[in-house]
Amino acid sequence: MKKKQRKIFYPTIFILGLFLMVWQITIYRNTIIDLTILFGIIFVVGIATFLVDFKNYGKTYKYSGIGLYFYSSMHYICGFGFIACSIFTLTNYYLADRTPITETFEIVERTWLPGSKYHRDEKQPAFKINYDGKLKQLVFPHKYYENMALYKNVELEVRKGYFGFDILENKKLSY
Repeated sequence: MKKKQRKIFYPTIFILGLFLMVWQITIYRNTIIDLTILFGIIFVVGIATFLVDFKNYGKTYKYSGIGLYFYSSMHYICGFGFIACSIFTLTNYYLADRTPITETFEIVERTWLPGSKYHRDEKQPAFKINYDGKLKQLVFPHKYYENMALYKNVELEVRKGYFGFDILENKKLSY
């Protein structure tokens, strides 16, 4: 690739990685997967691409010293690392088994999250359940907030993901 092409390529990969990461967070909330696996994918791929392509990055931009290492590692980790992690998560989610299993879990902990950008005052209830020895936080719409202390269980339809990580669907609160 020529220098002019690389000046378009690196920012494009960086922005694409950030957009995919936002989508991946939504998918992560509905998947039982340990965060260390996802961070491992991000850093392994980011560091590998850093080692393979660092010379080209240095030739493309006029950074030097610590700035060169900082900006290049940020591009590789946020760009290539987030893209690889998103591909992993999205593949696990969208290529999962089609047959769900219904399970009931007891609510272990209750908390809330602020609403979206224009609805900050609409608190979203978040419940933690013990899912096979791991705590999983489930976020529900604002309409469940007022009665959140009354709910005792969460009924989930669970599918087995493509890579073996469970996918949560149709979550329903019960008293």
